Amino acid sequence: MADDIYDLVVIGGGPAGYAGAIRAGQLGKKVACIEMERAGGTCLNWGCIPTKALLKSAEVYRTFQKAEFFGFSVQGLSFDFEKVMQRSRGVSTQMSKGIEFLFKKNKVDYFVGKGQVTVPGMVEIIEGEHKGKFFRTKNIMIATGQKPKPLPGLPVDGVRVMTSREALVPKALPKSMVIIGAGAIGVEFAYFFNAFGCKVTLVEMLPQILPVEDEEIARTLERSFTKQGIAVHTNTKSENIRVGDKSVKINLVKDGQTTEVEAETVLVAIGITSALDGLFSTKVKVDTDRGFVKVGPDYQTSVPGIYAAGDIQGPPWLAHVATFRAVNAVNGMFGHSKPKQVAGFPGCTYCQPQVASTGLTEKACKEKKLDYKVGKFPFTASGKAVASGDSEGFVKVISDAKTGEILGVHIIGNEATELIAEYGLAINLEATIEEIHHTIHAHPTLSEALAEAAAATTNEAIHI
Repeated sequence: MADDIYDLVVIGGGPAGYAGAIRAGQLGKKVACIEMERAGGTCLNWGCIPTKALLKSAEVYRTFQKAEFFGFSVQGLSFDFEKVMQRSRGVSTQMSKGIEFLFKKNKVDYFVGKGQVTVPGMVEIIEGEHKGKFFRTKNIMIATGQKPKPLPGLPVDGVRVMTSREALVPKALPKSMVIIGAGAIGVEFAYFFNAFGCKVTLVEMLPQILPVEDEEIARTLERSFTKQGIAVHTNTKSENIRVGDKSVKINLVKDGQTTEVEAETVLVAIGITSALDGLFSTKVKVDTDRGFVKVGPDYQTSVPGIYAAGDIQGPPWLAHVATFRAVNAVNGMFGHSKPKQVAGFPGCTYCQPQVASTGLTEKACKEKKLDYKVGKFPFTASGKAVASGDSEGFVKVISDAKTGEILGVHIIGNEATELIAEYGLAINLEATIEEIHHTIHAHPTLSEALAEAAAATTNEAIHI
């Protein structure tokens, strides 16, 4: 019967999947969303949200440790690591229920199970309580995202060897840890575990931690981490990993020199891989590139009627980018508006000090042979930052030397991930440093540093 045919079936309930399903519901379409575990996907349940809850706990603990700076005396300070972890899981559960409410509000049929595209226009649940259920649909959107990439020959056991997922559920704090990979995930976990007293060694094979960020920002964060007690090793490979009953031994190799380190556990954070296992039957052949699904300008795959959005498409692997992609895919799918592709976007790392950026790095500007200027403003000159006791870091603005158009912005410091939004809008509107400089920012706020950095480009900053 016609009323059994869906307008859209979404496989995956993360930031791309649930957003796409809800958007289709808003457009009055008959929609189903199939998610393997829980609404919200990896981001909400095993990534963005629970890690931010953990990082907030670490930040609060660190604040109590420096209570005397604010005029307080704290005695007998301690923590319950299991409760810290429980709070993180509770936050995820709360947010997941929120997504389920939004599904109901927008009349999205939600099913827990593993979906498979059997043929174009047909989806089957092949695992879970709804196993064997079929969906006939006019459109299919793949939004199954990604999963942590393992190290070859190093099985994950959740005790001696972890990925980001296992690192979210330990009941006891490891005494020592080696983190392999210093991208955003590795850096955030390094800050978290170190804050609670775990001896952390952070290893990155590339020349800097946070390899996608501006070099100056990365150097500043590395210095901060070193002061916090984290052992940082860049340009270093991890070799000959030996997992024992009580510890893990790893050879760190740099410039031909080998050093052995031993830790209670190792956290592998070397990247991600697409979650495509069992997604398509043998009758469906979708074009891929390096394991990620290829899509056209309308987010449609090589098979008509099958779309893909989010991390499954490939980088940048960011929840907010995934949501943008999915909403645009659905808008285009149903003729609401022409689908847009990702242009500018913010990248955020939530350790302390925080790191946030958008646009080009200075290195990228040099490689493109652009004529550019740089304006910088330190938070040590910000009254609000000093008053708050968080004056580490700076704002760096890169602009076109002739037109003043903003090319890139890089922030390291407290609340950097919130501050970056202004410059995201500025770049989207093709604003200039002059327009930012001449926009009155409230005093005292951290946002004043955004305007002062713009003013510093032409040596007009007042407070430096």
